[in-house]
Amino acid sequence: MPRFSVIVPAYKVQAYLHECLASVLSQSYRDFELIAVDDGSPDACGEIIEEFAARDARVHALRLPENGGLGAARNAGIARASGDYLVFLDGDDTLAPDALRAIADRLKETGEPEVLVYDYANVHWTGERVRDQFAGQLTELGPAPFGLADRPGLLRVLMVAWNKAVRRDFAAREGLTFPPGYYEDTPWTYPALMAAESIATLDRVCVHYRKRRQGNILSTTSRRHFDVFEQYDRVFAFVDQRPRLAHWKPVLFRRMVDHLSTVFTRPGRLPQDARAEFLRNARTYYSRYRVPGARIPLRSRLRHSLVHFGLHRTYRAVRSAMALRDRTRTLSARARRALRAALLQLHYRVQLKLPLRHNSAVFSAYWGRGYGCNPGALESAFRVFAPHVRTAWIANSEHQHTIPAGPRRIAPGTAAYWTALARSKYLVNNVNFDRRLVKRPGQVFVQTQHGTPLKHMGLDLQDHPAAGRDLDFAELLRGVDKWDYVVSANRHTTLTWERVYPGGYETLETGYPRNDLLLQGTSDDVSRIRASLGIPHDTVAILYAPTHRDYRRSQRVALDLERVLARLGEGFTLLARAHYWQPDVLPRGGRVIDVTGHPSVESLCLAADALVTDYSSIMFDYAVLDRPIVVHADDWEAYEAARGTYFDLRAFPPGAVARSEDELIDIFATGHWRGSRSAELRAAFRERFCPYDDGHAAERVVRRVVLGEAPGALPPVVPLERRAPVASARPGIPRPAGTDSLSPQGR
Repeated sequence: MPRFSVIVPAYKVQAYLHECLASVLSQSYRDFELIAVDDGSPDACGEIIEEFAARDARVHALRLPENGGLGAARNAGIARASGDYLVFLDGDDTLAPDALRAIADRLKETGEPEVLVYDYANVHWTGERVRDQFAGQLTELGPAPFGLADRPGLLRVLMVAWNKAVRRDFAAREGLTFPPGYYEDTPWTYPALMAAESIATLDRVCVHYRKRRQGNILSTTSRRHFDVFEQYDRVFAFVDQRPRLAHWKPVLFRRMVDHLSTVFTRPGRLPQDARAEFLRNARTYYSRYRVPGARIPLRSRLRHSLVHFGLHRTYRAVRSAMALRDRTRTLSARARRALRAALLQLHYRVQLKLPLRHNSAVFSAYWGRGYGCNPGALESAFRVFAPHVRTAWIANSEHQHTIPAGPRRIAPGTAAYWTALARSKYLVNNVNFDRRLVKRPGQVFVQTQHGTPLKHMGLDLQDHPAAGRDLDFAELLRGVDKWDYVVSANRHTTLTWERVYPGGYETLETGYPRNDLLLQGTSDDVSRIRASLGIPHDTVAILYAPTHRDYRRSQRVALDLERVLARLGEGFTLLARAHYWQPDVLPRGGRVIDVTGHPSVESLCLAADALVTDYSSIMFDYAVLDRPIVVHADDWEAYEAARGTYFDLRAFPPGAVARSEDELIDIFATGHWRGSRSAELRAAFRERFCPYDDGHAAERVVRRVVLGEAPGALPPVVPLERRAPVASARPGIPRPAGTDSLSPQGR
């Protein structure tokens, strides 16, 4: 019996059906059957289905004698299905790569729920792809599975069948079938969610929903939109037959009214001569299913008045008045902001006319998030090796406390900010400054970047629009043209930056200044930092630092950190650091020490005896310490497909590679994390990616950029074999007791 029965109805979609079926058969997860239903289509859909069935035994072809609509076609597929879960896909849509694997993993992770809701992206005929606006409801944070009462916001997600996997035995037990007519999803999805005792969510785009230029049912003008009334009759009948669901009636009523008003107000759905009749029907249904005393949210009262009283002209007048009010408020606020911005830009233009301050430098990092990274190390080095230069640091108000004594503190968007950008000779950042920065003659822009690239960056993101999002590549290159120097940690980084950020700058292959601390730290520093973090002195401290996922809107922790600690025993402590774009994804409490807010990731590296990461660039920095690294690559295919990578990390890792949580546990339990093979992999990794990180990178940058020393006069790089990074606090701790029985799957 297969895991999934993927049911694809097809009617007049011959131009898209091949891509649809191929997207299913090319899934990395193979345990499924594909039931393709020719719904009496007059085009070549039936022949295309037969061709696929002849080539792949997983494809079951069904041909209906006449067109019965989506509902009849899906019911025919359900009758033929034998899988554990029903998955629906329309014939002009596609499954995203690795979607079935992600769905299968989430089902297993959440204990086989009756319904799993996942996300989709609208694919417009122009090629634009837009994720569902209510995808935030699919967060995987919190308990799972759950009941609808725990997450009623799921009812705001599009009520369709193809963004849900439904357990087949649950559907049969509840008598879930698709009715004829338009809006056939309504009597399936509402009952499924309300009746399910266990629901889970998957915050991942699994379906690409094609928004066709023509032929979309919802954009067709027809009296068949009146079918929506009968569909809600069916939903309320389902609830009436199950008294335990009666408490959902007020919610259903509100959803029905919103739906009816949408059908009425959306241009192009109803014929002009049928609009009055539709509104009369809507008034009848309002009275029929209204729940006395049910609270109507303020934002919905206008819509309810439209349906309740049939006040179409009044509705339009009120909507116009409200739109005018909102527009007036918006324009007023916009005018105030524009005036302030104009005054600041006038101030900036005046400052640009004044002489440069040749003994002034301004620094920032991570879009004003605080003091740190390569700019932080360089600011400190400026005060040591070029003390005649006065330094200032730009940070948002909530991060001003991270700035140490020494540099002047500046808030972005202020007059002082624009003065600093206009008058400082040296501009140092690991991202770009404000795009309105005018690079004047004599100014020196040092772009430090913030990591060795594993994932695609810069111009390479043109091939990965999901990761590039709304990146303006022309603006990106205008920013690159302002750079004078770019800091690089290794030859791989140099070659990548010069290709994806083409410009006339000079590359400084000095190593990353932020890593100097990893070579200059002492055993006393390690002990002090560990004590400040509350790490027990007799445990191995594992730093867990995952990266951001471009294919997820809301992030989640891929590991059950408490379970990992429980399996490893008292000899281990976990320091968990979330990516700076998702600071709130880590679970609270328990034995895990949340170090997301710690101002210095370099200090955390010193404190940790080992690193666990997925695809974060922290691995390249941590390798400087020559301490064990374990890669948790449980979703490499999805990550690589969404973002693109410069090499296969699994083929050239810095240590052991775990493809699951259990493998990760075994790697530590068996000692493989610090074994000879892991050491060999780490040595090769360090040789390739850490050739210049010897503790003097910041000094070399300052002496080259500020003091003007020739490259040949800079301090020579200390060879790898002569470097002596500080040892971890517990390098020789024995294997935890009771782990010999664990199989070494990670080897």
